[in-house]
Amino acid sequence: MIKRLLVVDDDPGLLRAVAETLRAEGYEVTTARRGADALVSIAESLPDLIVSDIRMPGMDGYELVRNLRASARTKLIPIVFLTAKDETTDRIAGFRSGVDAYLTKPFEPDELVAVVANILKRVESTHAEIARLFGRTEISEQEPVRDEDLTDAEWRVAEAVARGLSNKEIAAEFNLSLRTIEGHISRILDKKYFSNRVEIARYVLERKQV
Repeated sequence: MIKRLLVVDDDPGLLRAVAETLRAEGYEVTTARRGADALVSIAESLPDLIVSDIRMPGMDGYELVRNLRASARTKLIPIVFLTAKDETTDRIAGFRSGVDAYLTKPFEPDELVAVVANILKRVESTHAEIARLFGRTEISEQEPVRDEDLTDAEWRVAEAVARGLSNKEIAAEFNLSLRTIEGHISRILDKKYFSNRVEIARYVLERKQV
């Protein structure tokens, strides 16, 4: 399945160069010139990974990351900082804000591609491990389980999350829009006070074993 990336940079030349580099690797790339624009794009559809500059007018990269990490819906999106700033203090600030990798300009295309591919591979491995631990067949073949807090639709989505499916895969399976699935997952996280998809999967397994 094609991975969706979001690139955020106020420099149009660099924005185009990064986007073209990643598109050449087969990724679906969306761009934004400001942090606020990036939040709008993310609200419409969650990317699989974000590459962002730090210095931007208005909301800078640090503030963008803090916004994303503060929300249960977006806190697990991998983020790569791509910036001209190369001071140790800047790197520390970047990692403390919650970024997964830090590359400096002028960027090496091969290094950027390798970092992005490695992070996405790690995420896929995590999803596969969740599917292995909670068992696709066991979950799908057991009797339906009701949950007093979740609607039937939310419970079916929670089960799909426990099977290790991505939002896109869940949308395809249920023939629903990606935005609808993201809304269901957001409500599940809020209702159950969960912080991530792993907690949803663990909860489904525990309910199945009751």
